[in-house]
Amino acid sequence: MPSVSKSLFAAVLVSATALSPLTATAETITGALAKAYQYNSSLNSSRAGVRVTDEGVAIAKSGWRPTITGSADANYVNTRASGANTKTGSASVGIVINQTLFDGFQTRNNVAAAESQVKASVESLRNTEENTLFNAATAYMDVIRDRQIAVLTEQNLQFLTEQARAARSRFEVGEGTRTDVAQADASRASAVASLSAARAQALASAATYHQVVGDEPGKLKPAAPLAKLLPSSLNSAIAIGSAEHPAILATQHLVDAAAFSVKSAEGALLPQLSASAGISDDYLNRNPNIGTNGNSTSANIGATLTIPIYSGGRTSAVVRQSKESLGQARIQVDVSRDQVRQAVATAWSQYTAAQQSVSANKQVIDAAQLALNGVIEERNVGQRTTLDVLNAQATVITAKINQANSEHDVVVASYAILSAVGRLSIDRLGLPVTKYKPEEHYNAVKDKWIGVRTPDGR
Repeated sequence: MPSVSKSLFAAVLVSATALSPLTATAETITGALAKAYQYNSSLNSSRAGVRVTDEGVAIAKSGWRPTITGSADANYVNTRASGANTKTGSASVGIVINQTLFDGFQTRNNVAAAESQVKASVESLRNTEENTLFNAATAYMDVIRDRQIAVLTEQNLQFLTEQARAARSRFEVGEGTRTDVAQADASRASAVASLSAARAQALASAATYHQVVGDEPGKLKPAAPLAKLLPSSLNSAIAIGSAEHPAILATQHLVDAAAFSVKSAEGALLPQLSASAGISDDYLNRNPNIGTNGNSTSANIGATLTIPIYSGGRTSAVVRQSKESLGQARIQVDVSRDQVRQAVATAWSQYTAAQQSVSANKQVIDAAQLALNGVIEERNVGQRTTLDVLNAQATVITAKINQANSEHDVVVASYAILSAVGRLSIDRLGLPVTKYKPEEHYNAVKDKWIGVRTPDGR
C-alpha cells in the first residue's frame, strides 16, 4: 500500500547562497528539479509499477470474454494376431469455445477492484513524484549549504593561521607568552580538522545530489523559498493536505478496491453458468488388405450450471479475510490523514522558526564581527589576550555557519510544506519538462483483447 515517504515527513529545512561566482551556465533549483523528474531511477521504477497495475484491468476483463482452445492428436497401432497384421492410423482435430454466462458477478467486481487499484497506483505515483521533487530540492540546498560551510571553515583556518603566526612573532619579541602560542596553535589544528570534515560533508552532499537528480552538481544558484505558493495559514494548510494529499487519496481508492474484492469473494457462493461449443474432425485409416478408410465430423453445444454446496470452508474463509482487509484499508485512511497532519504541522513550525532564525542570525553576525574587530584592536594594545581573539573569532564563524543553516532551512521548509499538503507538482512549480501521463498507457491496454507487445513496442 502506498505510504507517505519519510523524507516528506522529516521536513528537513533548507536554503542557501552560492559559494562561487555565478555564470550564465550555473544550475538553478528549477533545472535540478526538472532533471530529477525525468531521470530519477526510483521515480521511473514507480512509473513502471503503475504500468504493471494497468494490466490488472485487462486481466480482470478477460472473465467476460470467451476462451478458445484447439486440439489435435494422431495415433498409429500395429496389431499382429493369428498370422494377420493389422495397421491402424487415426487422427483428430478440433476446436472448443467456452463462454462464462454468469459467475456470481465476480468478473464485474474484479474489474471494478482493478480499476480502483489503478487509481490508487496513480495517486501513489503522484506521491512519489512529490517526494522526489522534495528530495531533489533538499539535495540542491544541502550542496549549497555544505559548500558555503566549507568556504567559511577555510576562511576561519586562514584567520587562525595568521593569528598563530602573529602570536609566535609577539612571543619572539617578548610581547606574548608561550600560552598564547599554544592556544593559537590548538585553535588552528582544530580548524584543520573542521575543514577536512566540512569538505567531506560537501562531497557526500554532492553524491546524494547525483543520486536524486541524476547529474553532478556544478555551480548552483541560490534559491528562494516558495512563499507565494504556500497556504495562508497552518489551519488552511492542514485542510488542503487532508483533501488533496495523494497518499490519502490512494488509501481511499484502496478502500474501494477492497470493497469490490469482498463482493467478488461472495460471488463464489452463487451458482455459475457457462456455455461451450465445439467441432472436431476424426480420420481413420486401416490396412487396405483388411479394412477401409473413413472420417467423420462432429459438433456439440451445451451449457453447464454449477451450484456450490460446500467447499470445505475455503470460500467462507476467503470472504471473511476480504472483509478484514477492507477494515484494515479503512483504518489506513485515518493513518494517512494523521501522518499528513503531522507533516504539515512540523514543516510549518520549522518554516516559521527558520525565518526568525535568519533574521536573528544576521544581527548576531553583525554584532560578533564588530566585537571581533574591537577585541583585535584591544589585543594589539595589550588590553586583551590571544584567547579573547580566538573566542571572538569562534563566535563569528559559528554565527555565519548558523546563518547558512537557517537560510538552507527556510527554503527546504517551504518545499516541505508544499509537499505535505500535496501540491509540490511540476505544474505549480512551472518546471520546464514534459509531464508524464499515466493515463496514456492505461487507455492503451485496458480494453486490449490480444497481443503481447507493450504500447512502447517491447
